[in-house]
Parts: sequence; C-alpha cells; structure tokens
Amino acid sequence: MMLRIKRVPTVVSNYQKDEAEEGARHSSGCGRNCFRSCCLPGAKLPLYAFKKVSKVVCGKGSVGTENEEPSIDFLDSLLIGEWEDRMQRGLFRYDVTACETKVIPGEYGFIAQLNEGRHLKKRPTEFRVDKVLQPFDENKFNFTKVGQEEVLFQFEASEDDEVHFFPNAPIDIDNSPSVVAINVSPIEYGHVLLVPRILERLPQRIDHESFLLALYMAAEAGNPYFRLGYNSLGAFATINHLHFQAYYLAAPFPIERAPSKKITTTSGGVKISDILNYPVRGLVFEGGNTLEDLSNVVSDSCICLQENNIPYNVLIADSGKRIFLFPQCYAEKQALGEVSSELLDTQVNPAVWEISGHMVLKRKEDYEEASEENAWRLLAEVSLSEERLQEVKELIFESICCKIEEEIVTPVTLEESDDTPSLMKTLMRLKASNLLWCLCSSIIPFLSSGLWSFMEFSMVPLGFVA
Repeated sequence: MMLRIKRVPTVVSNYQKDEAEEGARHSSGCGRNCFRSCCLPGAKLPLYAFKKVSKVVCGKGSVGTENEEPSIDFLDSLLIGEWEDRMQRGLFRYDVTACETKVIPGEYGFIAQLNEGRHLKKRPTEFRVDKVLQPFDENKFNFTKVGQEEVLFQFEASEDDEVHFFPNAPIDIDNSPSVVAINVSPIEYGHVLLVPRILERLPQRIDHESFLLALYMAAEAGNPYFRLGYNSLGAFATINHLHFQAYYLAAPFPIERAPSKKITTTSGGVKISDILNYPVRGLVFEGGNTLEDLSNVVSDSCICLQENNIPYNVLIADSGKRIFLFPQCYAEKQALGEVSSELLDTQVNPAVWEISGHMVLKRKEDYEEASEENAWRLLAEVSLSEERLQEVKELIFESICCKIEEEIVTPVTLEESDDTPSLMKTLMRLKASNLLWCLCSSIIPFLSSGLWSFMEFSMVPLGFVA
C-alpha cells in the first residue's frame, strides 16, 4: 500500500517553484546565479576551513581539542554576520524577529512561536510518506537551484589542521563543496541549511561523512544555543536533497531537560540512553573517545533506521556533545486517518524542532491557547509505542553490536551549566531589539579586513514576550 498525504511544502529558497515551471526554465537556461553548470564557472564564495577536532569533552564544557581552546568562535560570528546581511538585503520571505514567542507555563517549558509567514497559499502537492529512502529527482526542487546570494559560505575541513577564512574563494566544481545557505522561511534567528557536497545531488539520507560534517559544524560554532536538526523523508523533510537545518534559540529545549536511563556504553565510549518522562520516545547519545566515535555510532543508528524504512528525526545539541534520535510515525498515522481532525487543523508538522519542544504554530488561536497539555497531546501522536520502540532499539543495537546495562541519568541543562556564556545569560533576559540587529550587522564590514577579534560580539537576539 502506498501512503501519501496532502501537504504544503515549506519554501526554503526564493527560487523554489512548481516542478513544471522549474523544468521549463532549466531546459531553456536559468538566466540567474544558481549552483548549476550554467552559472558556476568562475563563481566565488566565502570559504570557512575548519580545524578537525578529535576529543569530546564530556559533561560541562565545550567540544574542542584535548590541549587547545577553540579559536575565537569565528564561525559563530561569521554565520550571524552573513545571515544579518541577507536579512538587510531583503532575501527572507518575512521578518522572523517580529514573530511572537513565549515559554508555555508548566514543568517542561515548551516554547511556542506564532509564525504565520510559514503558511503558504500554494497548491497542495502529493507527498509520499511510506518510503524513507527515495531516489534523487533532478526535476524537483533541489539546492542546486538556489541563487548564490542565498549561500553564506562554503564549509570545508582545512588541509593543514588550522582554521582559515577566505572571503572570496573559487567554487571547486570537481570537488563538490559543502555549503551553508539561508532558509528563506526561517523558524528562528540565524536559521540556515547545511548542504553536504551540494553538487553530488545526494538524496535525503544520512551517511557517515555528512553526519560528521554536521557535528563539526556544531563543535566549531561552539555555542550551546545553536542546534542542528535533521528530518528524514517520512518525518517531515520537505526537500529530497541531503541537508541539515540549524538555528539559534537562547533557551533550553524541553528535550534537553529530560532525564534519561542508560542502556549501554559502546566500546568507543559512547553512552546510549533512553529518554524518560517525555511525550516522544527516543534515544540520546553522548560521550565517545573521539568525535568520530560519537558520529559513527549515531550515523550507524540512522542508517539502520533508513534501511528498515523507519522515519526519524535527529537533534544535535550541546555543541555536538549530545545527540537525540527520535523514530516517529506521525505522517504514517496521518495518512491512515488515525490523527484527530483537531490536531490536523493546527497544520503543525511535528518535525525535529517541534519534537524537541519548540512548537511553531501557524494560527493565532493555537498560539493564544498554547498549553503544556496541548503540546504533549500533539507530540504523543508522534511517538512510537513502547513495544515498537523496543523492536527498533533491538535493530539498532544489533547494527552497532551493543550490550545492555541500565542507569538513571539526569542531564545538565543550559541553565545549570557553569559554561553558559555570560553574554547568553544576559540575552536570555532581554527582548529582541533593533539595537542588537544593528550591532550584529556591523560585523559584516570586518569580515574581509582580518579584524576577527571584533567577532567576539556573537549577538543572538531573543524574541520572547515578557
């Protein structure tokens, strides 16, 4: 049985059009600055070459090398500055900083945002939800069709194990670059897309190399309020072209507060735990002797789910030190008519951000009536049953050859960590203001001048309603 749902895909690029229109345009030449052979020769973009880290610092602290502090969080400041520049140039479909946001009263601290700009008045399209792995379709929208002005910079490992920034680097067509681009329909401040090896046109499926790249980005940013997320097909990925999402939110996600129960520790030192007392059942991975150990265990788990056709979402938190994995079934229930009309009417697609506790609401009435009970009710529909999750865990543990142990672990939240940047603590007590935007945008002129010390102003505005 083929399962499909009627849904409206999210626009992530200003060049995202209906398939027929895009096909006709491409056949006659695009006439714009895209990421295809017609426009790439001679094209240049900023390049951030990161230093590979190997050591994972567990508990409090940030990911870094064993004997060296991170440089000056330059990636964090570069991303913010370039994103601000695109906002000033009017490339976004709406001003996300004007969206109302509030913490929902209750034990978990779910976060609600009213984002009416993400609701598109566009013809609904058929979307298949019963196949996690689907071949790349050149005729549908993909990230080679974005304009180069939407791309912030290239993101690659350095060749000499040192951090480098090149403001105007050629795009190497023969060695497909990984790029960071804006999401023109942002959920939060600094919302970007990490597209690994963009020219290889990879379908939306995790592999070891791409997942490690995402962990490097989290570690290199060095900011606990910058998280990366991944949605598989069947778990509300909207584009079948390999990508991760990321944005800033200067508050703990509810999932980051959830206690956990240790299941096992791998030979590489990666601890795997059950998530407890949370509406969506899942696993949390942390530790590891090296960043690659952590990355390999998680990517092996994701590959196992993909090969068994199980939709899932991933949240990369704590600057890459803690990773949450959620197998889910909401789209399947929706296609089978098992979701109540009341929940469907909210038009909320529970992907990684909603599952993590950041509820992006499209209707004012849902925002005004937002409650912990309503959030819990929606997310409970996303979760696998205990019995089904146990079957899925057995598949995962078989693929990574783990034994079973048990231990209750209570996580350290961002509010409890001694390493929470003092600037971030201050920002958590502030409303968004135009002054902060102006300060951030003033970073841009310094990018090519080499005055990187100015980049320590890593401003992250917060739009919470008092």
